[in-house]
Amino acid sequence: MYDLPGTYIRDVVELAARWKVTPDAILDGLPVTREALADPTTRIPLKVCEAIIGRAQAMTGEPALAFHVGTHMRVASHGFLGFAAMTASTAREAIDIATRFASTRTSAIALTLHVEGDSASLVIEERTPLGTIREFVVIALLVGIWQLGQALTGAPLEGFAECAFPRPTYTTNLPISDRVRFDCPAHRLVFSAKLLRLPLLQADPVATKIATEQLEKELASVVDAGLPSRIRALFAARADFPPITEAAKQLHMSTRTLKRKLAEHGTTFSALRDDQRRQRALLLLDNRDLSIGEIAQKLGYSELPNFTRAFKKWTGLTPVAYRERK
Repeated sequence: MYDLPGTYIRDVVELAARWKVTPDAILDGLPVTREALADPTTRIPLKVCEAIIGRAQAMTGEPALAFHVGTHMRVASHGFLGFAAMTASTAREAIDIATRFASTRTSAIALTLHVEGDSASLVIEERTPLGTIREFVVIALLVGIWQLGQALTGAPLEGFAECAFPRPTYTTNLPISDRVRFDCPAHRLVFSAKLLRLPLLQADPVATKIATEQLEKELASVVDAGLPSRIRALFAARADFPPITEAAKQLHMSTRTLKRKLAEHGTTFSALRDDQRRQRALLLLDNRDLSIGEIAQKLGYSELPNFTRAFKKWTGLTPVAYRERK
């Protein structure tokens, strides 16, 4: 069953009080209590999340509620994951912690970091259709991650966000309107790779070690749930794309077992590999010093037409058309 942490939903419910909407009004008749939302171990099924968020939006009458939730996102809402990231030494270490242990917080969303040359992107991946709350969750996360990054580094962060759905009309009046693009191939934050070297204000190696040890224990209990993320991390750590036999060996399982476990998640090794190629392609195409042919070679395509066909399958555009639209 796919779910979201109760603390995330608690933030939505508590923020609604700004519009004089009480938690009891939002939760009335639903299978969740205020006490359960305050428990860091609580997980809320997506269908219940849809009901709560839908009520919060309707009762507050605020179309940009997702933006407000993002700007008020707290490190504490992310439990040990937030604490470990907050005390990391650099932005890169914090993001690595977030991507590695995201499955300890939710089964519905994954985070992946991609770095190509001077550009980097943090991608929000939907592990399951988010239904009516897709737009809400993605905008809240993109805004929340960005503002937490600025708070933890104490530095203004330059870059932009992309969403894979049409522009909501309410976003034109928000202060972020010129920094968010819509109808894009992926949900992601795109920024200079130099930002990854920024030190964090509350860096504490001892605290990070304590928090990550706890996260390791939590991850062990959901290790199969985190299998796709482990394979994505394997791809991200290499310049090439290893065959499934090599990946299975690194994950200490047979190729047959790896295929079976991925099938249980509704995915395949080749699908994960193609998604990694897609994200790398998006970043590489931002670098106009590289030709389309050079990008194809970097992604392991020996023939340019093969890359063009694959990219059009992923995005509906040819690499040239994608470059021209930016």
